Amino acid sequence: MNPDKAITVETIVNAPLEKVWESWVKPEHITRWTFASDDWEAPEAQNDIRVGGKFKTVMAAKDKSAGFDFTGEYTNVREHSLIEYTITGGREVKIEFLPEGSGVKVVETFEMENENSRELQQSGWQAILENFKKYTEKNYRQ
Repeated sequence: MNPDKAITVETIVNAPLEKVWESWVKPEHITRWTFASDDWEAPEAQNDIRVGGKFKTVMAAKDKSAGFDFTGEYTNVREHSLIEYTITGGREVKIEFLPEGSGVKVVETFEMENENSRELQQSGWQAILENFKKYTEKNYRQ
């Protein structure tokens, strides 16, 4: 990953590591949190979480005005610890799951694309990560 193009977002999820992992990788959970704002949704997700496995998340505006498929292939998977993948088109992503107190610190580093500003990309990925936190904590109260 080119360090000049890397952006990192992170959050702490107050839920057990196994539940955080499950929320991140199971399609029935992915569709519930993978969007940056309430006017978007993820109506479909497929996920083969293994090295060489592929994933696809359909992301769409609720009013049907826009949408796209977020796709890629896993390059490194360590259960409950690390996920690395390449987005279709070549950008790299790394997600670390780090136990911290009674929760899990999720650190996501991704290579920025060239169409949108660094700030817009960082705020969009952070918003999705915050949706993940909110969804996971709500569903897995300790």
